[in-house]
Amino acid sequence: MTPQIISTYLAGLSLIIGSGFVVVGVIGLLKFNDPMTRLHAPTKVGTVGIGMLLAASIVHSYGIGEPSTHELLIMAFLFVTAPISANFIAKVNIHRRACETPPAPPEDDTWSTLNVPEGNIEADKAT
Repeated sequence: MTPQIISTYLAGLSLIIGSGFVVVGVIGLLKFNDPMTRLHAPTKVGTVGIGMLLAASIVHSYGIGEPSTHELLIMAFLFVTAPISANFIAKVNIHRRACETPPAPPEDDTWSTLNVPEGNIEADKAT
């Protein structure tokens, strides 16, 4: 088997795996009812799925003898921005009270919530 045939098989396998992940992400997006669970499926599964599709493109371009690394930049951008945008969407849902509120922190009720310590409230009223 030549390297070109092996790269074609690897690219095809990557396309199948990536497509499977994307389909699972779409099913999760359509099936879940709560905004927070709907957010989980496409961000986690979709990132891996798109990553595999881009990996197939890299393998194919090296297999035909025309290497391309643009896909690596796309993957880096995707892996950096997907978690950040998911975090912002989750925060919006929490602040709009569109989902169940997270449980109260065990020790300090000001950690990761909208509560303000009492000393800060008095300082804010003074200004």
